[in-house]
Amino acid sequence: MHTDIAHLVHQYVRDYGYLAVFVGIFLEDFGLPVPGETLLVTAAAFAGREALNIWMIAGFAWVGAVLGDNVGFLIGHSGGRALLVHHGRHIGITAERLTKVERFVERHGAEVIVVARFVVIARQLNGIAAGSLGMHWLRFLTFNCIGAALWVGFWSTLAYWLGKKIFVLIAAIRGFEPLAIAAAVAAAIVVAGYLWWRARHQNGDT
Repeated sequence: MHTDIAHLVHQYVRDYGYLAVFVGIFLEDFGLPVPGETLLVTAAAFAGREALNIWMIAGFAWVGAVLGDNVGFLIGHSGGRALLVHHGRHIGITAERLTKVERFVERHGAEVIVVARFVVIARQLNGIAAGSLGMHWLRFLTFNCIGAALWVGFWSTLAYWLGKKIFVLIAAIRGFEPLAIAAAVAAAIVVAGYLWWRARHQNGDT
């Protein structure tokens, strides 16, 4: 299965280049089961072999990520959550998954959207969750842009320099996915706790 997906992704990037990266990440970021991260890594690896321009890949990926998350935000904000859950079960979007992401965002605030970018389920649903929770759009947009920049920068740089070896590394990382998710959640809690502590002390000083 993974081999088939990897082959399809390679073919898609080879045939459509930057458009493949933009469309794939855009669709993934409002809930569709598209391998956006794999598309980014594949395109960046191609760039490492001078087949594509790494700066254009990063630019298209960042724009696709930001726009996709904002479509998700609009879906959640406009009340499309119930409709999405009703029809989304066929593509892996369930009420349970969305509720978990909503609770995570509600508990830790907009700052956690930066960390959510690096977690598979949260990356797909954080925009919908933020919109359905009534988060202010500009606040969401700010952290969404930062998270997208860090995510794109990390994977595109790593893949660009490692080239073909990146796919071996990804396979190894996915073997530790539960541990990686736990680490990301722990990091989010630490960041959210620090920001809460700092805000409280600043308010106490004023």
